[in-house]
Amino acid sequence: MKTLTKAALTLLTATVMTSAFAGSDDNYSDRIQSTKAGIEALSNTLENMGATVDASVDLNGAYTPSQKEAVYTEVYSNLQDQFDALHAQSAE
Repeated sequence: MKTLTKAALTLLTATVMTSAFAGSDDNYSDRIQSTKAGIEALSNTLENMGATVDASVDLNGAYTPSQKEAVYTEVYSNLQDQFDALHAQSAE
């Protein structure tokens, strides 16, 4: 239960950080840093839940800040999907 509580707190922190930056008109660098933090938090949470995590980011071909942001956002989204699936399994 402690692991689940720790995981929930980590996820909540990452979600709040990501939401706070996504809603404002910060520059790309800030949004990328926020998404990186979310990726790190989610990957740590998933690892604590016993999942195998691939949080690697391939920026090959991403030259502009918006392209880089899209790559990081996709990785975050994939990790979020993995978390949701694992959480649903543990709830059963």
